[in-house]
Amino acid sequence: MDWRLFVYGGLASITAEFGTFPIDTTKTRLQIQGQKIDGAHSQVKYRGMVHAFLQISQEEGARALYYGIWPAVLRQATYGTIKFGTYYSLKNAIMGEEVRVAGAPRSHGATRTDIACAVVAGAVSSAIANPTDVLKVRMQARPVLVQPGAVGPAGAVAGVTTAAARDPRTMGLVACFASVYRQEGFRGLWRGVGPTSQRAGVIAGVELPVYDFCKHHLTLPLGDTVSNHFVSSLIASLGSAVSSTPLDVIRTRLMNQKKLISSSGDHPRIYKGSIDCFLQTVRTEGFMALYKGFVPTWFRMGPWNIIFFITFEQLKQLY
Repeated sequence: MDWRLFVYGGLASITAEFGTFPIDTTKTRLQIQGQKIDGAHSQVKYRGMVHAFLQISQEEGARALYYGIWPAVLRQATYGTIKFGTYYSLKNAIMGEEVRVAGAPRSHGATRTDIACAVVAGAVSSAIANPTDVLKVRMQARPVLVQPGAVGPAGAVAGVTTAAARDPRTMGLVACFASVYRQEGFRGLWRGVGPTSQRAGVIAGVELPVYDFCKHHLTLPLGDTVSNHFVSSLIASLGSAVSSTPLDVIRTRLMNQKKLISSSGDHPRIYKGSIDCFLQTVRTEGFMALYKGFVPTWFRMGPWNIIFFITFEQLKQLY
C-alpha cells in the first residue's frame, strides 16, 4: 500500500474545498428551502444559485459564504484522504501495477473493478467522516441575524444577535460539536449517515471510474497533461452531479433536522429516515424537488474535480 496516495488525496481535497466552498453554501440553502412540512424552512427565499450567492453576501456579508469551512476542511482531511487512498490502493492490489498502453481498450473487468473499488472507498470514508458533514450543514443552513453595531454578551460574536450566537450554526467548530453532542447525543453526529454513505458511494462509483476511463482514452491525443486532467474531471463531474443530487437533498435535510435527547421542549421530528424523507419530499414538493441545488452542485463539482485531479496528478508527478 502506497501511503503517498492517501496524503495526495487529502491535500488535493482540502485545496479543492477552499476553492469551491461558497458554491456549496448556496447549494445547501437551496436544498433546505421550500419544505412545506417544515415551518422553519417553508419559505422560498432564493431563486437560484446566483441569487442565493448575492443575497447571502448582501444580507449576511461575504464571510457567511464560508460558514462551515473548518468542518468541511476536517471532513476532506479524513474523507478525501481515506477515499482516494483506498480507491487507488484497492485497484493496485486487485489489478496489480501493470502499465497500460495509452489508448488501448480497457476490459469490462477493469471497469467493473474501478466501480467496485470506488463504491467501497466512497461509502466507507463518508461514514467515518459523517460527524464533520453534520457540523458543516448545521453551520451553513441558517442565515446569520445581524444587528448593525450590536455587541453580544461574553462569548458571542459581535454584530450577531444573542439567539443566533447561541445557535450551533453560528458557532465555531468545537462549540458546534459540543452543542450537537450535548443536545442530541452521540447519534446526532451520525444523523443522515445512510444517505450520506449512499451518495458518496454513487459519486465515487461514477466519478472516479469515469475520470480514469476518460484519462486513459485521452492520453493518446492529449498525453498525460493538465489538459487531459481538466477535460476528464469535467466530464466526470457531470455524471456524478446527475446521479447524486437526489441523495444529496435527502441527506442535507436529514442532517439539518434536530432530534433533542431531552424530554422537555423536544424538537419535532419531520423525517423518520431516508425513505420517509424521499416520499414526503416528492409528495409535498414534486419529483423535481429532489434536484434542488443541481446547478450549484454541478458548478461546484466541476471546479472541485478540476482543482482536485490537477493537484493530485501534479503531486504524483512531483513526488
